[in-house]
Amino acid sequence: MIVLFNKPFGVLTKFTDENGRETLANYIDIPNIYAAGRLDKDSEGLLLLTDDGKLNHQLTDPKSKSYKTYMVQVENDITNEQIKQLKKGVLLKDGWTLPAKVKKVSQPEWLWERNPPIRERKSIPTSFISISIKEGKNRQVRRMTAAVGCPTLRLIRTDIGKYTLGNLKTGEYKIIEK
Repeated sequence: MIVLFNKPFGVLTKFTDENGRETLANYIDIPNIYAAGRLDKDSEGLLLLTDDGKLNHQLTDPKSKSYKTYMVQVENDITNEQIKQLKKGVLLKDGWTLPAKVKKVSQPEWLWERNPPIRERKSIPTSFISISIKEGKNRQVRRMTAAVGCPTLRLIRTDIGKYTLGNLKTGEYKIIEK
């Protein structure tokens, strides 16, 4: 079984938390499933869960070459030069990233309100990009956009390989067959 979940902002990608923070258990009541990969507390969107250990490994193995796609709201009006840098690969503290698929896009019509809202500064514009990466370095997309001068304000994963968020509302999940 595979569960597609639209993880809200602020929810931890685990079922228990000793500090009483919101977890997957606040939304999903299916026993013996585990997150395939991670999505940090400050990120939103598609999270896959499964009860199949072999499938979990397949979904998270970097050798599988599955792209993960994110809708990212960044600070500043991102330039073509900054997009070229992201496409080529960016030098981070832990080495170069692989080339990414990146394009500037309009704010999506399907985008839901975030609670709490992002911080906005009246004198600094924001823009949206769609970025697809194969790797999964810790907070990679956030570090990549910061490295080119456009810090991430909001990050929503929309796709993992062939799996897509579709029209799942924030906090909703659906079960699909493998």
